[in-house]
Amino acid sequence: MAFILHAFHISSEGKAVALPKTEMGLPREAGDGYDWYHINRNDSSIQTVFEADECLDKIAEITLLAEDSRPRTILRDHDVLINLRGVNLNPGAEPEDMIGIRFFIQPTRIVSVEKRPLKATGDIAERLLTQPPPATPGGFLANFAQSMIDRMIPTITALNEQVDDLEDKIETGDTETARPLVSELRRTAIMLRRYLAPQRDALNSLSQQKLPWITQDDQLRLRDSADQATRVTEELDAVRERCAIVKDQLTDLRAEQMNNNMMILAVLSAVFLPLGLVSGMMGINVGGMPWVENGMGFWFVTAIVVGIGALQLLIFRLMKWI
Repeated sequence: MAFILHAFHISSEGKAVALPKTEMGLPREAGDGYDWYHINRNDSSIQTVFEADECLDKIAEITLLAEDSRPRTILRDHDVLINLRGVNLNPGAEPEDMIGIRFFIQPTRIVSVEKRPLKATGDIAERLLTQPPPATPGGFLANFAQSMIDRMIPTITALNEQVDDLEDKIETGDTETARPLVSELRRTAIMLRRYLAPQRDALNSLSQQKLPWITQDDQLRLRDSADQATRVTEELDAVRERCAIVKDQLTDLRAEQMNNNMMILAVLSAVFLPLGLVSGMMGINVGGMPWVENGMGFWFVTAIVVGIGALQLLIFRLMKWI
């Protein structure tokens, strides 16, 4: 795979032109628009290229090449380092295995690095060719953050629908298939929220910065992206709480089922205890036992046992034990 995945120049007039993907250019002069270079983290030459770039210091290099980092914003004079994460929508992947993307933003250059393909990156590259691009790096990042949120929403909606299905399963009594899904959904919601909450804070922090390449409109759009990240975080909190409620319901249903089973066993034991006593007493081999010589003796004992059992069941019914 190529070292540079996407390269564009966005002019001050708001036109995007694809740049050669042969090398990463240095920042342009002020007033000449800005460039976006999207770099493949897996390329073996990335360390050498970054070390040779005189506009990338050691802190920026370490941040861009970090294996794993939580979303955050680092302000350095007029430059910004920001880490974001998006859902993993690659075939065969789990959405909660979120993909990190790192940005080093200067007034006239944006360098972004990703290790795995992120769908939002392709969306932005396509929009630059088909739609009017943002005139400032701040607007570019606001568009990117919004695209990442847009890609997250279907995943959150799918989680809510799965919880709805679980609640329907409980109402219909299909608890065996619902039980293993609850923990999985809850784990997914927790993992997604783990990165979305700090991402909201990172975008909020950037929207409050007074930088020459962030206009008031950019600040509003960044704040809007942060608000949407907050809404998605709240949706994940709701999914997690609903999963906890569903789990409690499943636990209550299982406890109720066990109590019912124990009640049946207790009733059966209570019924057969006196019957066993009667049959045991009538079966002892000692003199003086009634009906020993009577051909109807067995049926007399049977009638007594049945009568005692029926009387017990009637008493249990009146006492509402059964």
